[in-house]
Amino acid sequence: MKTRITQLLGIQAPILQGGMAWVANGYLAAAVSNGGGLGIIGSGSMQVDHLRKEIRLVKSLTDKPFGVNLIMLNPAVADLAQLCIDEKVPVITTGAGNPGPYIPAWKQAGCKVIPVVPSVALALRMQRAGADAVVAEGTEAGGHIGETTTFCLIPQIADAIDIPLIAAGGIADGRGMAAAFLLGADAVQMGTAFICSEECTVHPTYKKLVLEAGDTDTVVTGRILGHPARSLKTRFMRRMMQMEKELHSTDEMEQALLGSLRKAVLEGDLDQGSFMAGQSAGLVREIRPAAKIIADVLKQAEELCANFSRHLEERGITLA
Repeated sequence: MKTRITQLLGIQAPILQGGMAWVANGYLAAAVSNGGGLGIIGSGSMQVDHLRKEIRLVKSLTDKPFGVNLIMLNPAVADLAQLCIDEKVPVITTGAGNPGPYIPAWKQAGCKVIPVVPSVALALRMQRAGADAVVAEGTEAGGHIGETTTFCLIPQIADAIDIPLIAAGGIADGRGMAAAFLLGADAVQMGTAFICSEECTVHPTYKKLVLEAGDTDTVVTGRILGHPARSLKTRFMRRMMQMEKELHSTDEMEQALLGSLRKAVLEGDLDQGSFMAGQSAGLVREIRPAAKIIADVLKQAEELCANFSRHLEERGITLA
């Protein structure tokens, strides 16, 4: 399958793996890249030495393109940005802030730059800043989110920009990929699906929660803090929801959430851990190798796209 994104990034499958902090380490990124997609290290709150270690781990495990996701609110972001240049990281994705000041240096170094955006306005801003593509992420996604759904966001951004567009939020199978193509995307980004890859090193409890999740088993908290995030329902998340309902102070909530993702990923802590995942968790039903996840998504999407009219007819829909 060839799209503007596969040609831009030199990958086989138009699938990017989400840069999930604490979850997306070098092992997962390398497995996704070896499977034909673009594996991405989620740098989160990493410092330089930690990220350098993960980058070099990926390089030792694959000769395929890979990426690093940088969180612009990380106090160490300037040093991390330079590290990506020094280490010749092929692709840089960004979130939680404006990467504009760093884009010229990244591009001069040969890095492809792909910001994650939640709105048309920000997509246009990133295009003007020189981004090579954007990931448009709908509110169905796991982790920190915007408010617009993927179904509404993708066509609006597709109409507004000229650079390639990657759809994210609620996509975990070939049906989601095919729909994203019809909405105007050139590729998809998936995060939650890869949590249940064999190569993902999260605590087994994390994978178990994703596998057991249904359509209503994620919640959004943090709106009182100004940065809403989607996670799986747990005792901890129910407590956070109650705190928001009772209008607890933002300082109290910030303190309760501090380190909660790490506790989920590393310890499987149901009482103090934030198990971030998207609404697509209800579509994830088994643990598979990352390469198998990619192959299955591609196979289903290709079959749907190639036989679209027949699938409509099977459902009683005919084209005049």
